[in-house]
Amino acid sequence: MILTVTLNAALDITYRVPRLQPHTTHRVTEVCERPGGKGLNVARVLTALGHEAVATGFAGGGTGDALRSLLAQETSVTDALVPLGGATRRTVAVVDEATGDTTQLNEPGPVVTPAEWDAFMSTYRELLADARAVALCGSLPPGVPVDVYARLTRAARTAGVPVLLDTSGEPLRRGLAARPDLAKPNADELAALTGSTEPLRAARDARRRGAHTVAASLGADGMLVVTSDGAWQAAPPRRIAGNPTGAGDSAVAGLLSGLVEDLPWPARLSRAVALSAATVRAPAAGEFDRGTYEELLEEVMVTEHPAVA
Repeated sequence: MILTVTLNAALDITYRVPRLQPHTTHRVTEVCERPGGKGLNVARVLTALGHEAVATGFAGGGTGDALRSLLAQETSVTDALVPLGGATRRTVAVVDEATGDTTQLNEPGPVVTPAEWDAFMSTYRELLADARAVALCGSLPPGVPVDVYARLTRAARTAGVPVLLDTSGEPLRRGLAARPDLAKPNADELAALTGSTEPLRAARDARRRGAHTVAASLGADGMLVVTSDGAWQAAPPRRIAGNPTGAGDSAVAGLLSGLVEDLPWPARLSRAVALSAATVRAPAAGEFDRGTYEELLEEVMVTEHPAVA
């Protein structure tokens, strides 16, 4: 199975409005609620691709109960979330149907106590015993030390489980030092980490900081990956209009599934980019439009850069 970790899970709420205008009242045309947080989105896409996925992290309060209920109803993801005394956060996405743009509002999340963290670590170590790969995803809730992704990476490496790290800021910087197998920042996160806005140069810099491989999401321009053997970039053949929420999470699922299937890097990139673009066409994060995915998978363009040390 593939294990995903979401320390700051959320109940995702998506509103669709005809047109979003400040300082006015809006009539919502559609409401969608989903279990959210990066790792949960990744797990849902993995199961849709035919992989067994187990999701761990934290869930608590009324929103945590709603999240777990929806997770049980909507997917075949195995719930291994650890109970939390505080309430799971909510995220609200408002989709402007006139423009296709999305406005996102993210709550900070509940405080995690030392006892709750110890319970999570016990669960995490047990789950690693059966994992073929693990994804460490998203922001950190209050009360969790900033170096926790480094700790979780080292625990996975000790267990012989490949690690994908998808976070930002100081947790990303410290996590890289623990040498994850793959880091997946977006272009802004990569620039903030390295100080370079040139993706290839920044990805190479991130590798020197510890990651074995760096896959950088470049938005509409696709994805760039830098490994010890070379670098490749993949891009969709055309821009896809829709809601981009969760597109990066679907890319992570593509990379993880390609890893456990031992696909060559061009094939992994094609899958990740096609899934990411197909998620833009889906109504909510953690889903993808199957027809768009299958169509784009044959059309994604992959180019190779010179090998890097």
